[in-house]
Amino acid sequence: MSNDEGAAPASAPPAGAPTEGQPRPQFLINAQYVRDLSFENPNAPQSLIRTDGNPDVKLNVDVQAKTLGSNRYEVVLVIHAAAKRGEETTFMVELDYAALITAENIPANQMEPLLLVEAPRMLFPFAREIIATTSRDGGFPPLMMQPVDFVAMYRAHKTRQTASPPAAAAGDSDDGGVPPTPAGG
Repeated sequence: MSNDEGAAPASAPPAGAPTEGQPRPQFLINAQYVRDLSFENPNAPQSLIRTDGNPDVKLNVDVQAKTLGSNRYEVVLVIHAAAKRGEETTFMVELDYAALITAENIPANQMEPLLLVEAPRMLFPFAREIIATTSRDGGFPPLMMQPVDFVAMYRAHKTRQTASPPAAAAGDSDDGGVPPTPAGG
């Protein structure tokens, strides 16, 4: 059996993989939890009797991340939804869904996208279910959120960040250098 010229030996590690003796990157979600949940139906029972069409729903999604210590982070997916018919509020639901994360051996330039894009992407299906169940339990049809483009939110955040001068010098915040992503979605 011959070895083709230019072919890598079968034992060669894939490109970008840690070499022998180099620690492997780890990203672990240690816990997921509801940090805060609120549902308001301020005009019940009248809001449940009305049948004059679907309310207009305004949705706001935000991602926040902070350092809790060496290699430990908290990522919070913040979702606010308000349904209105005209000027009358039909219902409001607010959810802060969080995760405790351990991230080790992650290059510094990859940490922010990991916490502000990948972590919320993993949390979103669970938060979406909580929002749908809560609105249903409030007497309304389940509020089925469409998927959120966390990459676009992150890019918009980075664009705004470079367009305006920083309010404080690097390292002055208590978030370990992981800025929250402003509201979007």
